[in-house]
Amino acid sequence: MATDTTRAYRTCQRVTRTRAGNFYYGIRLLPASKRRALCAVYAFARRVDDIGDGSLPAEMKLQRLEGVRRSLARIDPGSPDPILSALGHSAGRFPLPVSSFDDLIRGVEMDVRGTTYSRFEDLVPYCRRVAGSIGRLSVAVFGASDRVRAAELADDVGVAMQLTNILRDVREDEGAGRLYLPAEDLERFGCGSDPATAAAAALTALMRFEAARARDWFARGLALLPLLDARSAACVGAMTGIYRRVLGRIEREPVRVLRERVSIPPWEKAWVAARSLAGVGA
Repeated sequence: MATDTTRAYRTCQRVTRTRAGNFYYGIRLLPASKRRALCAVYAFARRVDDIGDGSLPAEMKLQRLEGVRRSLARIDPGSPDPILSALGHSAGRFPLPVSSFDDLIRGVEMDVRGTTYSRFEDLVPYCRRVAGSIGRLSVAVFGASDRVRAAELADDVGVAMQLTNILRDVREDEGAGRLYLPAEDLERFGCGSDPATAAAAALTALMRFEAARARDWFARGLALLPLLDARSAACVGAMTGIYRRVLGRIEREPVRVLRERVSIPPWEKAWVAARSLAGVGA
């Protein structure tokens, strides 16, 4: 690779290594070219998310998100922007569906506008936008024996992972004035309009119901693995394995989400990744 392209990828890898958390444990199992491409995808996604999660007024966030949307037309290896440059180089090697980035931006715009969800069916499109979009981009990098089916299943994996994020981040999201849990579910389990003020028994029932729903989405989405090569399957297995272990912790102690952000330690993430790699014989 040319020196400028190498620097562009290094920028994306640095962003991914320092900010990605669970994501990086999976992508580091990939061959170098695929690893670099997914770092470029993540770095752009991080740029979008940072706007949505930032402290600017909503109107200014929407303006900046529109600017990022316009920048999609400038994805090019020769771009002075290292992330756009790395994406341009990756797009020349892999069939990246750039429109999926627009889906991500639309999802973050929903956050900025304070969208809430009456029913679970209303929440699914949001999950597909903010997480399924990354799944579709990832499959384009992985390659698959049936690309259309693989993209659909990667979208389902994205929904499962985002549902896990929603359960894990109840406390953090409340602090940001966001509520993703469907209103019909809150009412069904007697949690009122605010899970933070719900009785422990009601919150426990709600969280275990939502966790079971996330597991159903994982079960559907992981039909993706046989469509991938061994290293790509190991990558997906590592990322989803980490998320499912977080989900297990939430299921065992649901009220914990109101005290802290539930996670697993780095050594356990590394163990899950190593087991995923060994399990596919990569």
